[in-house]
Amino acid sequence: MAAALPHGALADDAATRPGQHTWMHAIVRWLCITISLTFLAAVLLAPLATVFAMALGRGLAAYLNGFTDPDTLAAIRLTLTTALVVVPLNTVFGLAAAWAIAKFEFRGKSVLITLIDLPLAISPVISGMVFVLLFGLHGWFGVWLQEHDISIVFALPGIILATMFVTFPYVARELIPLMQQLGNDEEEAAITLGAGGWMTFFRVTLPKVRWGLVSGHIRGLTNTMPLHIEILYNEYNFVGAFAVASLLTLLAVLTLLVKTLVERTGYRRR
Repeated sequence: MAAALPHGALADDAATRPGQHTWMHAIVRWLCITISLTFLAAVLLAPLATVFAMALGRGLAAYLNGFTDPDTLAAIRLTLTTALVVVPLNTVFGLAAAWAIAKFEFRGKSVLITLIDLPLAISPVISGMVFVLLFGLHGWFGVWLQEHDISIVFALPGIILATMFVTFPYVARELIPLMQQLGNDEEEAAITLGAGGWMTFFRVTLPKVRWGLVSGHIRGLTNTMPLHIEILYNEYNFVGAFAVASLLTLLAVLTLLVKTLVERTGYRRR
């Protein structure tokens, strides 16, 4: 039987074990926290504070007056209109793609997944150039569109197409792993009990993935307001530019808060 170690030796051994709280570990921990907070303040908090400081630099009246400009109101309406059109379309595509990929095996499945991820890998500048080459005046369909008096580029249809191209992967990428994790047991049980395909989808599958569907939609949807900010800034209307920028900032913060609440609610109900 091994001899018992003195109490002091046991204490020294416990203090030097990996993971024990020592003064050196405490210094390293607080140093890492300080560096992280400093970086966060310099990269995130300082620009946000600058936006609101510049927006409110001439007072609250000038700040609110920036939103009464007709062009600003038109940009906000265009953003909301685009969102109202893109969200239902992305919902249909995301549900269909996720359902097909997660529930079935078929040829070309990997190709479909690659195509869904393609907008995430391509720069928005490149995608915009592609739309110009397709629907611009000198593009492949430009002459036909001009003959029929149809405007796509620099018009609402072009904004909707570009927004759909950039945002449609989010719903599918949010739902695919969720559906794969949930499996097919409940759907198979429903079909065995006599439920049809549509009833199984609406009564079994959709309620299970509704929180993932909502989370996949909580994203930025269009660049109309940022473009208007650039126009205001180039016209030296700094208060108006930063006022609209502050609105986008508040929308971004609200989006993150809603997304966090939705994800927590979804996790609790699973």
